[in-house]
Amino acid sequence: MEVCYQLPVLPLDRPVPKHVLSRRGAISFSSTSSLFGGPDPRKLSQRRGGISYDSADQTALYIRMLGDVRVRSQVGFESERRGSHPYLYVDFRGLYPPSTESVSPWGCRCCRPLSFQRRLAVSPSLLCPSSRLTLCFLDDDYAGQAKCMLRKVGSWDFDIFLFDRLTNGNSLATLTAHLFNQYGLIELFQLDVIKLYRFLVLIQEDYHSHNPYHNAVHAADVTQAMYCYLQEPQLSSSLTSCDILLGILAAATHDLDHPGVNQSFLIKTNHHLASLYQNTSVLENHHWRSAVGLLRQAGLLEHLPVEDRQNLEMRLGSLILATDISRQNEYLSQFRSHLDQDDLNLQNSAHRHLVLQMALKCADICNPCRPWELSKQWSGKVTEEFFNQGDIEKKHGLEVSPLCDRQLDTVPNIQTGFISYVVEPLFTEWRRFCSTPLSHTMLSHLGLNKAHWREESDPSAKTKPQGNQGS
Repeated sequence: MEVCYQLPVLPLDRPVPKHVLSRRGAISFSSTSSLFGGPDPRKLSQRRGGISYDSADQTALYIRMLGDVRVRSQVGFESERRGSHPYLYVDFRGLYPPSTESVSPWGCRCCRPLSFQRRLAVSPSLLCPSSRLTLCFLDDDYAGQAKCMLRKVGSWDFDIFLFDRLTNGNSLATLTAHLFNQYGLIELFQLDVIKLYRFLVLIQEDYHSHNPYHNAVHAADVTQAMYCYLQEPQLSSSLTSCDILLGILAAATHDLDHPGVNQSFLIKTNHHLASLYQNTSVLENHHWRSAVGLLRQAGLLEHLPVEDRQNLEMRLGSLILATDISRQNEYLSQFRSHLDQDDLNLQNSAHRHLVLQMALKCADICNPCRPWELSKQWSGKVTEEFFNQGDIEKKHGLEVSPLCDRQLDTVPNIQTGFISYVVEPLFTEWRRFCSTPLSHTMLSHLGLNKAHWREESDPSAKTKPQGNQGS
């Protein structure tokens, strides 16, 4: 019987690169290492531990104690369960003596109740009423660090990967619940807290963790970016509570149940979703309908009048459909026209909705506008998802989609083109609308990141990065 628990760790059995050692220290030990008299340090450890410290985040101290843990496979380290960090199976009961804590509702003496996700991960026998086993979880420090991070949830350099590790893979549900509380949406809309948490867990579970990019961590990242935009002065002083509710819901559900392939793949393989939505915004329509389905399943808005519920569902769909990248020019032209005529009136509900659509579009593709270390991670993940699709297409004799051939396409070339033709035009217009420190910061990062990718694509053509390259 084992408990699934996820911790950020260092690969203790591999040499640590110098560029990592320059900012991170580590102490590791193993019962098979020479320190403990073991014959060969390369053999699989039966008991292993490690302490790691990252100077980039001085609040983070990660400690790992493992007992009879299968970390290596025959060909190396096991693959990651979630895209952002490895997973480990750890039986924590062996680390502590029997506890005298009170018995939980499920019949187990626990330090504290299991969350919904951990309950799903625990062996059914541990939840049996007849069980009297002691369970202890070493995550109080992680929860504390996650709360500290949430104090700076409006920072543009918010590290969603670290936050996902600190929340044990629950970044989307934790972040969204925090924003609902921060805006007071639970009281304003008289939401049932139990139904809300159930809804958020359903959302998180409906994202596919095996997708390198379109997973719950991406949805959490988009939700955090959306919050940053909602805090911009023009929006914060004009948006209604309903607008804010819709903005957060749309960000959290905008890629719900994403299959990890694009629309053209679904169309050319005659997928049932392509037929259902008549080859038009196939994925976006599916995300919207999935979100509505979970809303109704959780009963989150069932206390509202039917007309209000239907109106919210339609507006939610309008926001999610705006993330269709094939309709980028349509929305951008409409937005640019209003800016050229200087006639955007945020007292007008239609104009506010257009701005929310543009904010969600920006949040969805804001990765190139993040600091380089975060942006580079996202670039690798989205490209890997492209290449996975290309591999499937080759395997089945289909024409390989653009940007999906790992033998011909490269991350630098893909990112340079994406920034030039998709991201820059959108964020240039967003800066015209906002003209705030955040909008200038995003374009500054965009220019620097584009210069990085150009340099990696053609090292001989090194140019001095320009911070205003996105203008």
